[in-house]
Amino acid sequence: MKRLFPGLLLLLLTGNLFAQNIRIPDYSFRLGLTAHPTFGWVKPEVGKSNSISLGFSYGLLGDFNFAENYSFSTGLTITTINGKSTEAFTVTPPGASTPSQGENEYKYKLQYIEVPLTVKLKTQKQNETRWYGQFGLSNDFKVGSKLDIKTSGQPEIKDGPANVKFYRAGLIIGAGGEFDISGNASIVAGLTYNNGFTDITSDNNTSVRSHYVGLNLAVFF
Repeated sequence: MKRLFPGLLLLLLTGNLFAQNIRIPDYSFRLGLTAHPTFGWVKPEVGKSNSISLGFSYGLLGDFNFAENYSFSTGLTITTINGKSTEAFTVTPPGASTPSQGENEYKYKLQYIEVPLTVKLKTQKQNETRWYGQFGLSNDFKVGSKLDIKTSGQPEIKDGPANVKFYRAGLIIGAGGEFDISGNASIVAGLTYNNGFTDITSDNNTSVRSHYVGLNLAVFF
Protein backbone atom coordinates (compact mmCIF):
# COMPACT_ATOMS: atom_id res chain seq x y z
CA MET A 1 0.00 0.00 0.00
CA LYS A 2 2.92 2.34 0.82
CA ARG A 3 4.33 1.79 -2.68
CA LEU A 4 0.91 2.01 -4.40
CA PHE A 5 0.06 5.54 -3.20
CA PRO A 6 3.27 7.24 -4.55
CA GLY A 7 2.79 5.38 -7.84
CA LEU A 8 -0.80 6.64 -8.26
CA LEU A 9 0.28 10.16 -7.37
CA LEU A 10 3.06 10.07 -9.99
CA LEU A 11 0.64 8.73 -12.63
CA LEU A 12 -1.85 11.51 -11.88
CA LEU A 13 0.75 14.26 -12.14
CA THR A 14 2.12 12.81 -15.39
CA GLY A 15 -1.36 12.64 -16.88
CA ASN A 16 -2.06 16.22 -15.88
CA LEU A 17 1.10 17.48 -17.55
CA PHE A 18 0.35 15.42 -20.65
CA ALA A 19 -3.15 16.91 -20.91
CA GLN A 20 -1.76 20.44 -20.61
CA ASN A 21 0.71 19.90 -23.43
CA ILE A 22 -1.74 18.29 -25.86
CA ARG A 23 -4.67 20.39 -27.10
CA ILE A 24 -7.83 18.33 -27.55
CA PRO A 25 -10.02 19.70 -30.38
CA ASP A 26 -13.49 20.91 -29.42
CA TYR A 27 -15.84 19.01 -31.73
CA SER A 28 -19.06 20.71 -30.66
CA PHE A 29 -22.44 21.83 -31.96
CA ARG A 30 -23.09 25.47 -32.86
CA LEU A 31 -26.46 27.14 -33.39
CA GLY A 32 -27.07 30.31 -35.38
CA LEU A 33 -29.70 32.67 -36.78
CA THR A 34 -29.91 33.76 -40.42
CA ALA A 35 -31.88 36.34 -42.39
CA HIS A 36 -30.86 37.21 -45.94
CA PRO A 37 -32.16 37.98 -49.45
CA THR A 38 -32.40 35.49 -52.30
CA PHE A 39 -32.18 36.24 -56.02
CA GLY A 40 -34.28 33.66 -57.84
CA TRP A 41 -35.26 32.68 -61.35
CA VAL A 42 -37.19 29.86 -63.05
CA LYS A 43 -36.15 27.98 -66.16
CA PRO A 44 -38.92 26.33 -68.24
CA GLU A 45 -38.15 23.43 -70.55
CA VAL A 46 -40.02 25.21 -73.36
CA GLY A 47 -39.78 28.99 -73.09
CA LYS A 48 -37.39 31.41 -71.45
CA SER A 49 -36.54 32.97 -68.11
CA ASN A 50 -37.50 36.58 -67.53
CA SER A 51 -35.13 38.43 -65.22
CA ILE A 52 -34.28 37.74 -61.56
CA SER A 53 -36.78 38.18 -58.73
CA LEU A 54 -36.03 39.11 -55.13
CA GLY A 55 -36.99 36.77 -52.27
CA PHE A 56 -36.04 36.23 -48.65
CA SER A 57 -34.86 33.48 -46.29
CA TYR A 58 -34.79 33.36 -42.48
CA GLY A 59 -34.51 30.76 -39.74
CA LEU A 60 -32.06 28.58 -37.79
CA LEU A 61 -28.67 27.13 -38.78
CA GLY A 62 -26.65 24.41 -37.10
CA ASP A 63 -23.06 23.20 -37.48
CA PHE A 64 -22.01 19.80 -36.11
CA ASN A 65 -18.19 19.87 -35.98
CA PHE A 66 -16.93 16.31 -36.46
CA ALA A 67 -13.27 17.26 -37.10
CA GLU A 68 -11.09 20.33 -36.58
CA ASN A 69 -11.81 21.83 -40.02
CA TYR A 70 -14.92 19.94 -41.10
CA SER A 71 -18.56 20.16 -40.06
CA PHE A 72 -21.96 18.84 -41.05
CA SER A 73 -24.15 21.88 -41.62
CA THR A 74 -27.95 21.93 -41.65
CA GLY A 75 -30.79 24.27 -40.75
CA LEU A 76 -34.49 25.04 -40.79
CA THR A 77 -35.46 28.13 -42.77
CA ILE A 78 -38.46 29.69 -44.49
CA THR A 79 -37.22 30.44 -48.00
CA THR A 80 -39.00 32.35 -50.75
CA ILE A 81 -38.02 31.58 -54.35
CA ASN A 82 -39.56 33.91 -56.92
CA GLY A 83 -39.09 33.90 -60.68
CA LYS A 84 -40.57 35.01 -64.01
CA SER A 85 -40.86 33.15 -67.31
CA THR A 86 -42.44 33.35 -70.75
CA GLU A 87 -43.92 30.08 -72.03
CA ALA A 88 -45.67 29.24 -75.30
CA PHE A 89 -49.03 27.49 -75.43
CA THR A 90 -51.23 26.02 -78.15
CA VAL A 91 -55.03 26.17 -78.04
CA THR A 92 -57.86 25.40 -80.45
CA PRO A 93 -60.67 27.98 -80.10
CA PRO A 94 -64.28 26.73 -80.15
CA GLY A 95 -65.46 26.25 -83.74
CA ALA A 96 -61.93 26.54 -85.19
CA SER A 97 -60.28 23.74 -87.15
CA THR A 98 -56.68 24.81 -86.64
CA PRO A 99 -54.92 25.51 -83.34
CA SER A 100 -53.45 28.88 -82.53
CA GLN A 101 -50.33 29.67 -80.58
CA GLY A 102 -49.69 32.28 -77.95
CA GLU A 103 -47.47 33.16 -75.04
CA ASN A 104 -48.09 33.47 -71.32
CA GLU A 105 -45.97 35.48 -68.92
CA TYR A 106 -45.76 33.80 -65.51
CA LYS A 107 -44.56 35.08 -62.17
CA TYR A 108 -43.96 32.31 -59.62
CA LYS A 109 -44.12 33.22 -55.91
CA LEU A 110 -43.06 30.13 -53.99
CA GLN A 111 -42.37 29.63 -50.28
CA TYR A 112 -40.70 26.55 -48.77
CA ILE A 113 -39.48 25.12 -45.51
CA GLU A 114 -35.87 24.41 -46.42
CA VAL A 115 -33.71 21.76 -44.72
CA PRO A 116 -30.16 21.79 -46.18
CA LEU A 117 -27.84 18.83 -45.69
CA THR A 118 -24.30 19.96 -46.45
CA VAL A 119 -20.64 19.47 -45.58
CA LYS A 120 -18.63 22.57 -44.70
CA LEU A 121 -14.84 22.62 -45.14
CA LYS A 122 -13.02 25.32 -43.17
CA THR A 123 -9.52 26.78 -43.21
CA GLN A 124 -7.37 27.27 -40.13
CA LYS A 125 -8.28 30.40 -38.18
CA GLN A 126 -6.10 33.45 -38.89
CA ASN A 127 -6.70 36.85 -37.30
CA GLU A 128 -10.07 35.66 -35.92
CA THR A 129 -11.21 34.71 -39.45
CA ARG A 130 -11.90 31.35 -41.11
CA TRP A 131 -12.88 30.78 -44.74
CA TYR A 132 -15.13 27.95 -45.80
CA GLY A 133 -16.54 26.07 -48.77
CA GLN A 134 -19.88 24.26 -48.68
CA PHE A 135 -21.48 21.49 -50.74
CA GLY A 136 -24.63 19.42 -50.32
CA LEU A 137 -28.34 18.88 -50.91
CA SER A 138 -31.29 21.22 -50.42
CA ASN A 139 -34.61 19.67 -49.31
CA ASP A 140 -37.55 22.05 -49.74
CA PHE A 141 -41.16 21.44 -48.65
CA LYS A 142 -43.82 23.78 -50.03
CA VAL A 143 -45.80 25.91 -47.60
CA GLY A 144 -47.19 28.43 -50.10
CA SER A 145 -47.39 29.04 -53.85
CA LYS A 146 -49.00 31.71 -56.04
CA LEU A 147 -48.84 32.43 -59.75
CA ASP A 148 -49.49 35.61 -61.72
CA ILE A 149 -50.47 34.98 -65.36
CA LYS A 150 -50.41 37.59 -68.10
CA THR A 151 -51.83 36.71 -71.53
CA SER A 152 -51.93 39.14 -74.45
CA GLY A 153 -55.43 40.59 -74.89
CA GLN A 154 -56.77 39.19 -71.59
CA PRO A 155 -56.98 40.48 -68.02
CA GLU A 156 -54.01 39.61 -65.84
CA ILE A 157 -54.58 36.90 -63.22
CA LYS A 158 -53.07 37.80 -59.83
CA ASP A 159 -52.17 35.29 -57.11
CA GLY A 160 -53.75 32.33 -58.87
CA PRO A 161 -53.04 28.64 -58.12
CA ALA A 162 -49.51 27.65 -59.09
CA ASN A 163 -49.94 23.84 -59.31
CA VAL A 164 -46.51 23.36 -57.73
CA LYS A 165 -45.26 20.05 -56.30
CA PHE A 166 -44.85 19.64 -52.55
CA TYR A 167 -41.14 18.68 -52.68
CA ARG A 168 -38.23 20.42 -54.37
CA ALA A 169 -34.60 19.26 -54.35
CA GLY A 170 -31.55 21.32 -55.18
CA LEU A 171 -27.77 21.18 -55.24
CA ILE A 172 -26.03 23.62 -52.88
CA ILE A 173 -22.61 25.15 -53.61
CA GLY A 174 -21.36 27.97 -51.40
CA ALA A 175 -18.39 29.81 -49.96
CA GLY A 176 -17.73 32.58 -47.47
CA GLY A 177 -16.06 33.62 -44.24
CA GLU A 178 -16.66 33.38 -40.50
CA PHE A 179 -15.52 36.31 -38.37
CA ASP A 180 -15.21 36.18 -34.57
CA ILE A 181 -16.77 39.13 -32.73
CA SER A 182 -16.96 38.25 -29.02
CA GLY A 183 -16.47 35.05 -27.05
CA ASN A 184 -18.07 32.19 -28.98
CA ALA A 185 -20.13 34.53 -31.18
CA SER A 186 -19.21 34.98 -34.83
CA ILE A 187 -20.68 36.52 -37.98
CA VAL A 188 -20.91 34.50 -41.20
CA ALA A 189 -21.12 36.11 -44.64
CA GLY A 190 -21.02 34.37 -48.01
CA LEU A 191 -22.77 33.33 -51.21
CA THR A 192 -24.78 30.18 -51.95
CA TYR A 193 -25.94 28.89 -55.32
CA ASN A 194 -28.99 26.62 -55.06
CA ASN A 195 -29.49 24.72 -58.34
CA GLY A 196 -32.92 23.07 -58.42
CA PHE A 197 -32.87 19.77 -60.28
CA THR A 198 -36.47 18.58 -59.82
CA ASP A 199 -39.49 19.75 -61.80
CA ILE A 200 -41.52 22.09 -59.59
CA THR A 201 -44.80 21.92 -61.57
CA SER A 202 -47.57 19.33 -61.40
CA ASP A 203 -48.41 19.89 -65.09
CA ASN A 204 -47.36 16.87 -67.14
CA ASN A 205 -47.22 19.00 -70.31
CA THR A 206 -44.36 21.19 -69.14
CA SER A 207 -41.29 21.16 -66.92
CA VAL A 208 -39.97 24.08 -64.87
CA ARG A 209 -37.01 24.25 -62.51
CA SER A 210 -36.25 26.99 -60.00
CA HIS A 211 -32.87 28.29 -58.88
CA TYR A 212 -31.55 31.03 -56.62
CA VAL A 213 -28.44 32.73 -55.29
CA GLY A 214 -28.48 33.55 -51.58
CA LEU A 215 -26.49 36.38 -50.01
CA ASN A 216 -25.84 34.53 -46.76
CA LEU A 217 -25.77 36.48 -43.50
CA ALA A 218 -25.84 34.70 -40.13
CA VAL A 219 -24.77 34.95 -36.51
CA PHE A 220 -23.49 31.87 -34.65
CA PHE A 221 -23.44 31.62 -30.85
